[in-house]
Amino acid sequence: MLRFDKILVANRGEIARRVLRTLREMGIASVAVYSDADENAPHVREADEAVRIGPPPSRDSYLDMAAVIAAAKKVGAQAIHPGYGFLAENAVFAERCAEAGLTFIGPPVDAIRRMGSKIGAKAIMVEAGVPTIPGFTAAGLSDEAIAAEATRLGLPVLIKASAGGGGKGMRIVREAGAFIEALAAARREAEGAFGDATLLLERYFDSPRHVEVQIFGDSHGNVIHCFERECSIQRRFQKVIEEAPSPAVDEALRRRMGEAAVAAGKAIGYVGAGTVEFLVDSAGQFYFLEVNTRLQVEHPVTEMVTGLDLVRMQILAAQGQALTVTQQDVALCGHAFEARLYAEDAAKDFLPATGRVCLWEPATLPGLRYDSGVETGTEVSVHYDPLLAKIIAYGASRDEALDRLVAALRRLAVAGLVTNRSFLLSVLTHPAFRAGQLDTHFIDRHLPAAARQAITDVATLHLHAVVAALHDHECRRAADGPLPASIPSGWRNNRWRAQDAEFHAGEDAVRIGYVAREPGAFDVQVEGGIEMTRALVSDFDDTGIVVEVDGVRRRFRVAGSGDRVFVHSTCGTTELVRVPRFHASRAEELAGGCVAPMTGIIRKVNVSVGDEVAEGDVLLVLEAMKMEHQLVTHGRGIVREVRVEVGQMVDPDDVLVIVEGEEE
Repeated sequence: MLRFDKILVANRGEIARRVLRTLREMGIASVAVYSDADENAPHVREADEAVRIGPPPSRDSYLDMAAVIAAAKKVGAQAIHPGYGFLAENAVFAERCAEAGLTFIGPPVDAIRRMGSKIGAKAIMVEAGVPTIPGFTAAGLSDEAIAAEATRLGLPVLIKASAGGGGKGMRIVREAGAFIEALAAARREAEGAFGDATLLLERYFDSPRHVEVQIFGDSHGNVIHCFERECSIQRRFQKVIEEAPSPAVDEALRRRMGEAAVAAGKAIGYVGAGTVEFLVDSAGQFYFLEVNTRLQVEHPVTEMVTGLDLVRMQILAAQGQALTVTQQDVALCGHAFEARLYAEDAAKDFLPATGRVCLWEPATLPGLRYDSGVETGTEVSVHYDPLLAKIIAYGASRDEALDRLVAALRRLAVAGLVTNRSFLLSVLTHPAFRAGQLDTHFIDRHLPAAARQAITDVATLHLHAVVAALHDHECRRAADGPLPASIPSGWRNNRWRAQDAEFHAGEDAVRIGYVAREPGAFDVQVEGGIEMTRALVSDFDDTGIVVEVDGVRRRFRVAGSGDRVFVHSTCGTTELVRVPRFHASRAEELAGGCVAPMTGIIRKVNVSVGDEVAEGDVLLVLEAMKMEHQLVTHGRGIVREVRVEVGQMVDPDDVLVIVEGEEE
């Protein structure tokens, strides 16, 4: 039997970190690979060794077979774990690993090839006695013959690419007159995505469930199933929320589906972790869809309800070890959900988003697991899938697990770029979801595009704007150095005059006025919102602040990026944009001029428009706090504007004199 001392993980993001975690637990040395874009990624730091394999585009790095194999040879790894995606289901890569003397941690090459074609896979399942969807292959048929055969099959029908998945090359046809155009579009998409325009047509079900069964095989001929997962919540034919077990599957159906999945695995001599996907109609009949010859994105929910470590089992199977559990040993306990947190805009047809994660702080709660590829500071680029993390919740019952997942999403502090968090919460809190009334059209039926628009909670917006203003105040006070406790930052002799702060949140503008009283106490007011009230600050650091408003004390996380400030609390997360108290354009105008540093009265004006001034010249004399303050210029220039006169009262940041610097 083989024994691996070092394994290279040929992937990135959350799945790379997931595999690395098991390698650490098994005491096996780990190697990461990375592109230039991932140089500072968490998976690179967590591996024992890391090898750069190319520039950011996947085709030049993570899909470069030669580079990945060379990296493994360079560090002396004996095996490669492909994770999922990239090279995970690539038979050519598996062959090249073997040629290089490396073990590919996945199924046999023959199994990958046989399941790579939907048409070929379906023929194998028919022979194995696994129920399949009525349909036919379009290979060798004219468009007219395809339309005629589809009419005999019964409308609606689904046209799909034989060679791929992920919703590419798929078209639903409900009317005979739409066939020709749909066929042409599906062929083009299939050819472009997979280099194979072969199409398969099957009967289309309007309200199906997508239910898959986890299987596992070893090289000794043993195959078991690890029960089913419900994967019906999908957008663009891609899953976003999964759960185990399925709320629609009873013990009898579970047994039949499990037996069919095991039969499918044995029919192709399967070794390792794989998934047999089924469609379940409203009558409870199930039909084979495909076999995914790899670890699935949603494998954590199976691990949570069975207690198995599927990655560990993969490694042991790749070493030639027989399964240590029988079918009777695998027990189903409790319920688990997984929500995929993406950087995408659900309101804009789930358009992927890019940017920097300025705040990432998962909530620590019972029954939760986070498989994440990001941390605070991670850059999400255009080169890779926008999946940020998988949030997995476990409970003794479906309701308990669901409540925990909702709480985790609400408490998750994530900011800096657009995510689908609010959309996930809309799905999870929908009454139909709570009732388990699911099918693959759930999102289109219950949450169409118009219902995915983020709704601003004005009360939360105003509260978070107050917190942002007070946090900025405390930051300024800390930066100014120690002050007597009796002198708050922003102190002025007219204590009734409030300091102000303004923020933008999308199209909304929020103006805050606050007066510092005794240490940690403020009178705050929001224009058009919160009336004058007392706010108490009891704790503060550069990452957060504890504030009590109207008798309610909360801990707030605060992060910033330039003029952007993000505030998170139990009320949610708000992105605000500071409106500078002193705009940059005004600063450029001033050059060597001056602004009022505090509230006061102008007692003397020493310059007029057109005067030449030198550095250190006194422009004005301001009386404040019963003292006179000379305001001087900071460079040579010409006075272009004097905006005040003797006896005039001015406020902090008022522009008093504008001096245009001399050209060198």
